[in-house]
Amino acid sequence: MKFSKMHGIGNDYIYVNCFEETVSEPEKVSVIVSDRHKGIGSDGLVLIMPSEKADFRMRIFNADGSEAMMCGNATRCIGKYVYDMGLTDKTDITLETNSGIKYLKLFLKNNKVSLVQVDMGKAILKPAEIPVKSSLDTFINQPVDVDGKTYSMTCVSMGNPHAVIFTDDIDGLDLEKIGSSFENHEIFPDRVNTEFAEVIDNHTLKMRVWERGSGETFACGTGTCATVVSAVLNGICKHDDEILVHLRGGDLRIIYKSDGTVMMTGPAEYICEGIISDEFINEKKENVICRS
Repeated sequence: MKFSKMHGIGNDYIYVNCFEETVSEPEKVSVIVSDRHKGIGSDGLVLIMPSEKADFRMRIFNADGSEAMMCGNATRCIGKYVYDMGLTDKTDITLETNSGIKYLKLFLKNNKVSLVQVDMGKAILKPAEIPVKSSLDTFINQPVDVDGKTYSMTCVSMGNPHAVIFTDDIDGLDLEKIGSSFENHEIFPDRVNTEFAEVIDNHTLKMRVWERGSGETFACGTGTCATVVSAVLNGICKHDDEILVHLRGGDLRIIYKSDGTVMMTGPAEYICEGIISDEFINEKKENVICRS
């Protein structure tokens, strides 16, 4: 299986061109290739596929084999891949995801994609659609008990469910200890991605993220968007302002527009290309336990 490894500010995935390759049981393949000691090492597997609704289609599988609805960093990497590899000559492309069509604008440097802006669509605020178990119309700055401690939480979906907590000293958080408790909390029927954000000023935030199915990652595009949406809903930032968000892997720029849509701009980079043998994958598949 030919693959490319790419990252969006540290959020790394294995990308497979399914115009040329066929990947059977991708949920198991994702577990195998994501292993950082016995595989290639990544946060998951991304398939670049033909689409009847858009220019291209994306399917994404987390490191535990579960299929994700959406990934902001992966959308940018796909934009770079399809242009740089000659699958398109357009700088405005559409991408089909499990959470709808996304619109990408590619910015070039030396005829290669250096930055990608993604129209992420409208933020979803209704608890039933996120989903989060609540009778409220929106879930903004609500107290939630996690492992005996009460957190003020705002819930947003950007195609994936997110819980955002504003706090001080995010560098001191032990996410390895508390992350799973948020991910699997009883109020989230589909589990949840959790963002811990620190306010620098009304145009700058700092964030760490625990992603369902992957643990702590260096970055999360949809999570960054959800964090900025939450910051606006909590009166920290304003609609239509560009907000700079510092993540462990780099920076993203987000605009939460007055009409409810969210724009995300950031880089996408290659790491390497290679081939992983079918024999290796098929031998491992029998023993894979995945959360699909």
